[in-house]
Amino acid sequence: MSATRIKICGVTRAQDAQASAASGADAIGLVFYPRSSRAVTVDQAADIVAAVPPFVSVVALFVDEPIGSIERIISTLPIDVIQFHGDESPEFCQQFGRPWIKALRVKPGLDVVEECQRFSKARGVLLDSWQADVPGGTGKTFDWRLATQALCVPVVLAGGLTHDNVGDGMRALHPAAVDVSGGVEVSPGLKDAKKIRQFIAAVRAADQQMEAIPNDD
Repeated sequence: MSATRIKICGVTRAQDAQASAASGADAIGLVFYPRSSRAVTVDQAADIVAAVPPFVSVVALFVDEPIGSIERIISTLPIDVIQFHGDESPEFCQQFGRPWIKALRVKPGLDVVEECQRFSKARGVLLDSWQADVPGGTGKTFDWRLATQALCVPVVLAGGLTHDNVGDGMRALHPAAVDVSGGVEVSPGLKDAKKIRQFIAAVRAADQQMEAIPNDD
């Protein structure tokens, strides 16, 4: 079993990118959604990216952003992966020449299997909590039982994760990666280095626990 990948999202300061990488995060997320309390400008993002060491991925998050704006940002910054959090179609997502992830906001009635099939060319699907008019960063978990089916793309688990509950989520869904934002903050957009360390330690502890459990499949 490979180690679960970890992304620290909503990074707004270079020091938080450095703390994330130093603690073992695999990726940091930059939010280019002006309505978010964690939004960054291109200039801010450039300062943050400059602090990211080699082999830590930089993920750009967009919500129904115009094509021209996305192209401008990914041509200006060294973006490794694009994360789409709006109502983007598969055709829209795959036109930018970058690996991409599609967020699904999970609620009763959503056919997660069907949605994953729609976005089968994605690097993965990010399962987040549904809240009206809030495309992400809700700070709330969703009912993990709604996403326990076998899916055709790797899963990134998000939505209200903290060091206290991430292990439970991992054991429920066995995701390829986990994505945290508010769960490692002192306030929206301002990360806490201690909470980042605690979160990553909890993920690694869950990895070890699941590795020790025999697989009956």
